[in-house]
Amino acid sequence: MIFCLVRTDFEAKKQEGISFLLIDMKTPGITVRPIIMLDEEHEVNEVFFDNVQVPVENRVGEENRGWTYAKYLLGHERTGIARVGNSKRELGFLKRVAKQQQKNGRPLLEDPLFGAKVAALEIELMALELTVLRVVSSESAGKGPGPEASMLKIKGTEIQQMLTELMVEAVGPYAQPFDTAYLECEHEHAVTGYDDAAPLAAYYFNYRKTSIYGGSNEIQKNIISQMILGL
Repeated sequence: MIFCLVRTDFEAKKQEGISFLLIDMKTPGITVRPIIMLDEEHEVNEVFFDNVQVPVENRVGEENRGWTYAKYLLGHERTGIARVGNSKRELGFLKRVAKQQQKNGRPLLEDPLFGAKVAALEIELMALELTVLRVVSSESAGKGPGPEASMLKIKGTEIQQMLTELMVEAVGPYAQPFDTAYLECEHEHAVTGYDDAAPLAAYYFNYRKTSIYGGSNEIQKNIISQMILGL
């Protein structure tokens, strides 16, 4: 199944007159084509609809109320995009690599400039985790995520991207090769032979997407300015 937001009232304002439909992917007229990412992985597709007919019983909720339902889903999606647990794991990996790498005869993590970057990132991640816990607590009290989900989405994706940038910086030139052999588990044919560095180029490129999906960070800033700051 795929869910789609479709316009059902062409006279209504742009965010009104939209309905929420569930569509069986086996319905005649649907074509799916894979999109190969920069890291050569197949994660997403483009979907084409050619005169696709959907029974009215596949409508979710009331007609023309689809955007209301979508905003509820987006709030939860953006909260999840913060991915605190994943970032904590990647921070641990970054620290381990930075302890192994040497600069002027000492671990890179002890370098004042690089260590300050890691420390600042860890502080941001701690603040993000506390904010996520506040949102989760509010959810358990029966209140769905509001515009604060946009804050989580922005900061969470910025932290994820910064983690990949610091990983690449930590291993230096070892991160330059796009090591397809390693990514395909053919370690004996890997370019560098440095297992920690092998996936980092693909990881870095792949994480450029995080500030776009779920509503771009620029859109999230607009939401914050309107819903929180009242601008």
